[in-house]
Amino acid sequence: LVRMKFLQLLSRKAGKLELLFQIPLCQKQFPYMCLATATCLYSKKKKVNSYEQVDQEKYKNLVYSVTSYKTSAQTPETILEEDNLLYGPPNKHRPSDKAATKSPKNWVPLINPNRRIALDSDSNLPMKISLQKSKMPSVTRILQQTIPPHQAFYLERWKQKMILELGKDGFAEYTKNLFLQGELFHAALESIFLSEEMAAKEQREDVAISGYLSSVQHVLKDISEVKALESAVQHETLQYLGLVDCVAKYRGQLCVIDWKTSEKPKPSLKNTFDNPLQVAAYIGAINHDANYDFQVSCGLIVVAYKNGSPAHPHFMDPDLCLQYWNKWLLRLEEYMDRN
Repeated sequence: LVRMKFLQLLSRKAGKLELLFQIPLCQKQFPYMCLATATCLYSKKKKVNSYEQVDQEKYKNLVYSVTSYKTSAQTPETILEEDNLLYGPPNKHRPSDKAATKSPKNWVPLINPNRRIALDSDSNLPMKISLQKSKMPSVTRILQQTIPPHQAFYLERWKQKMILELGKDGFAEYTKNLFLQGELFHAALESIFLSEEMAAKEQREDVAISGYLSSVQHVLKDISEVKALESAVQHETLQYLGLVDCVAKYRGQLCVIDWKTSEKPKPSLKNTFDNPLQVAAYIGAINHDANYDFQVSCGLIVVAYKNGSPAHPHFMDPDLCLQYWNKWLLRLEEYMDRN
């Protein structure tokens, strides 16, 4: 009878539940039975499915988004924005060591064992051989067509980011200006090595490259005995060609020198991507080109900055050049296999 009265009270309006827990009622009619009855009812309750205990109100938006999914509204631009927001810049992991340990099938020495080194010439004019049209592929072309996937990813990601900021036309104008500045910078450096008066005039007139020229001043002090400027080279055995920026002595050691421009700092050699392979390829070409009567075993990559901050010179000693020579041979083999 007490239990039935208790259940009847529970089923009534919420306001009347207060009567159940008033002190006189509990003490007079069923003191302590309320707790005992609740325990009894709980113990006899049937086992329910665990999914029924989930807070459906809390997760209803998630359930709706999953069950109503048809097609993605994302675009490459929104994916790029989301990727930058969630993960930031890509983790520049090192490529697999398999490529580093792999040996080229057709190995050719970097230094030509059959070349006799001529005595220093009395001529002060550097060599300048024009680049002729040829069926042989260029070093630049070979490197572009065999770019590793992770480098291609970073390059494409940078390109898409720039297009988002500048638009397609703006990005085309940006790259055109970069190319033009690079040409003017190389021409100004050539003038510096050929005629100081011409170089001073060039530097005054070309405001666009004045920062680059200021950036390399401390490097130019260490360069002497220029042997070649903007000169074509070709490897007669491996059948490729290229255009060398400069061959000169850097701190007393003869080097192939590659001038690069950049808007961002590149304080270490790994920041220059495939440039060391390019330098090694030019070194090997000079050493196997009959037009040159000297050999080179070192390299130098000079990264100049538009804002005029001191350029970063990255020196490549003979051992480092040999390492990149082997990597270049692998890229050359890959290109030949594809073509």
